[in-house]
Amino acid sequence: MDAVVYSEPFTPDECEAVYRCIFERRDIRAQFLPDPIPGDVLARILRAAHHAPSVGFMQPWDFVLVHDRGVRETIHGAFRRADDEAAQMFEGERRNTYRNLKLEGILEAPLGICVTCDRSRNGPVVLGRTHQPDMDLYSAVCAVQNLWLAARAEGVGIGWVSIIAREDLRAALGIPEDIEVIAYLCAGYVRGFPTRPDLERRRWLDRMPLRDVVHLDGWQGGELDENFARQLE
Repeated sequence: MDAVVYSEPFTPDECEAVYRCIFERRDIRAQFLPDPIPGDVLARILRAAHHAPSVGFMQPWDFVLVHDRGVRETIHGAFRRADDEAAQMFEGERRNTYRNLKLEGILEAPLGICVTCDRSRNGPVVLGRTHQPDMDLYSAVCAVQNLWLAARAEGVGIGWVSIIAREDLRAALGIPEDIEVIAYLCAGYVRGFPTRPDLERRRWLDRMPLRDVVHLDGWQGGELDENFARQLE
């Protein structure tokens, strides 16, 4: 067994950069530029995704890179069908607002990235999945988050297209039936990153106060320390 080697602590500037990346990450649906992402930049972003935490160190993810315009047009068609269905689930003014939202950049972005999860990787019994079998799916989502944050640090916009049937993505990309589709991401350089999330800016929903979602010693637990609670405002 290798000896444990510990890394150096983050400097204050490095710590600040991490938080800035988190707070300035955005789901990009527009503002994409046609410029391709250079190979070295894309490799760094994918390497960050590949270093996500995973249950039992099973690393269940794969990344399908989608450059071909024809393939992206097929995926865009699947989005349009799902988008029409989704609009009918809202009523009145909410439906009108939904129709006016820009919800994807499948054709504008020069690259699509489909993230998948191989639930059989490393065998039927995986450390950490014995009692919570969906932990492999959550691990793949962690890879998406790592990818998203690394892309933001590189100045690359990422948009997660969730209004699309997984089976349509599976068919368009030839993904085997035993591989789970986790996310389809639009990726590319952008004109800029908005200071606020688009859905917040459009008043679709407001950000919830942090204090309202922090509990102490149980769901119906005790009162938070007053000084700490003020830090959550």
